[in-house]
Amino acid sequence: MSRAFVNEDAGGEPLGRFPLPRRDDPGYDAAAARALLRGADQGDSASAEEATGYAWGDPALVAHVEQIRLEAEAAGDDRLETLAMRYLRAAANRQA
Repeated sequence: MSRAFVNEDAGGEPLGRFPLPRRDDPGYDAAAARALLRGADQGDSASAEEATGYAWGDPALVAHVEQIRLEAEAAGDDRLETLAMRYLRAAANRQA
């Protein structure tokens, strides 16, 4: 995980900060992708990873993150688009 996304002083309960559906919910992975990007935006990727069970750049979420990137691009949300692109690059590096 990139140190740029880690807040070493982060504390508190990650599950409460990243509300997610049950793991067996069909929308879990999409929600987990959004939670990871939200965590990165807040400088607390570690808590988002703990809450979701996915690591930053996990290839299993690529399709969801790509969809988020497209939505962010269409909405003009440069920050979210940038975070999504960083995630996608990390996923590509993991697969290489």
